[in-house]
Amino acid sequence: MSAIQIREVEETQIPAREHVKFYQVGSFAVGNRLAEVDYRSVQSNPDRWNTLTSGHRACQGCGEALGARYALDSAAEAANGNLVTVNATGCLEVFSTPYPESAWTVPWIHSLFGNAPAVAAGAAAGLRAQGKTARVVAQGGDGGTVDIGMGCLSGMFERNDDVLYICYDNEAYMNTGVQRSGATPPAARTATTQPVGPEPGNQFGEGKNMPRIAMAHEIPYVATATVADLRDLEYKVKKAMEIRGARYIHVLVPCPLGWGSASNLTIKLARLATQTGLFPVFEAENGDITSVTKIRRPVGVEEYLRPQRRFAHLFKKGGEAEVIARLQAIADRNIRRYDLIELDQLDEDVQDRIKAAPEDPEGRFTQASQARKATAETKQAQASEGSETADSVIESTKVRPIAESFTEQTSQTQGSSTVKAGSGVEDAATTQSARTGSDVDAGDLPKENH
Repeated sequence: MSAIQIREVEETQIPAREHVKFYQVGSFAVGNRLAEVDYRSVQSNPDRWNTLTSGHRACQGCGEALGARYALDSAAEAANGNLVTVNATGCLEVFSTPYPESAWTVPWIHSLFGNAPAVAAGAAAGLRAQGKTARVVAQGGDGGTVDIGMGCLSGMFERNDDVLYICYDNEAYMNTGVQRSGATPPAARTATTQPVGPEPGNQFGEGKNMPRIAMAHEIPYVATATVADLRDLEYKVKKAMEIRGARYIHVLVPCPLGWGSASNLTIKLARLATQTGLFPVFEAENGDITSVTKIRRPVGVEEYLRPQRRFAHLFKKGGEAEVIARLQAIADRNIRRYDLIELDQLDEDVQDRIKAAPEDPEGRFTQASQARKATAETKQAQASEGSETADSVIESTKVRPIAESFTEQTSQTQGSSTVKAGSGVEDAATTQSARTGSDVDAGDLPKENH
C-alpha cells in the first residue's frame, strides 16, 4: 500500500494559551488569579452580559444551554451589547422562552423551524437601512440547521449576508422526542432509526457534514467547537464578530436525555468526541482550513461510545466489533484528513491504523458504485435478450384505443350493466374501465353536479 501524504495544518493559536500556564489535567480551565485580565475568559467575569440568564427550563446537564450562554456572551462582549439574535424553533427556543417568560437579556426574535437564516438576513438588512450598527447572530439546533433550514442557510451563505450563524449540534431532534437528523452519527439509536435487527441504529453513509458544506460556499469564516473547550469557543465567536459577511460556527453540545448519558458527563463526552477524532475542531477561511485544534491525549472510540445508551447495543452479547471498527475508521480518517495529531508521537501500530484508514469508511461511494454497477448489469442483460422477446414486450405495452379496450373488457365480463350510448356517464365509465381493466357500473360513478 502506498504511503498517504498528510497535509500539515497549523494549530489554532489562542492568546490565553500562549501566556497562561494550565495546571488542571485534561482541561483548559484556569482561575482568575492565575491569569492577567486580558487573558481571562468571558465567563470568569462576574459582570459578564448573561445573555441567557438563569430561570430557563433546560434539562440538567444540557450542553446546548452552556453553548448558547458561552457563545452569546462572547458575541455581546465583542459587539458591546449592540446585538440582535434570531432563534429557530427547537430546544433552545422552547426551554428559554415559555410564554410569557423569557431568559434572554438581549433583543431576541423567534422565527419558524427552518427560516432563521432568512429572518436574520432580513434583520441585518433592515438595521443597515436604518443606519444602525447592531450585529446579528442567528442560532438553531442541528435539525433546524442541517435539515429543515439548510436551503435558507445556503441562501444566506450565497448572498454573503452579514450574519453569524451558530449551530448547536446535539445530533438529533431532541425537542420532539429524539428523532434522527442529518447530523445523527452512524449506529446511534433514535426514536426513528431501526431499533432491532442485524444493524440497529442509524445507517452508515447517511447524513450531512454541515461545516464542510459551509466551506464549499467559500464564506469568510467557518469553525467548529465544543462546550468542552470554553476558551476555544469564546475565541472563535469573538473572531467571527470581527469579520463582515456570512460566518458559521458548528458547536457540539451533548444531550444527556437524547444520548442516554449521565448529566455530569456532558463536558467529558464533548472532550472525548474531539480526542477520539470523531468531531474534528478546526477553522476555515474562504473555503480553506487554516488551523486545527490538535488532539492532546488520543483515545479509542470505545471510551466515547460506552457511556451513551444510544450506542449500548454495540456492547451487548459479545459486542459489534465490526461496527465499532468502522466508527474507529471514521475517527482515524478525520485525524488524517485534518492533521489532528503529530503521528510521530504515536506508537507504530496506531500510526499504521490511522494511515490505513479508508477514504470512505461510511461506504457512501461504495454504495453509489454498487448501484451504478447493478444498473449497468441490468441494461446489459436487457440488451442481450433476443429481438423477438423485445418485440413481444413492446407489443404488450402498446396503448390500444379506449373504445376497443372497453368493448373487449365488457364482452369478457358477464352480467355487466348496459350503458346508454352518448351519455356523459358512458364516457366516464368507458375511461374508468380502460384505466382499471375492469367493468364499471354507472351507478358506482359520482353524480355530476348541475
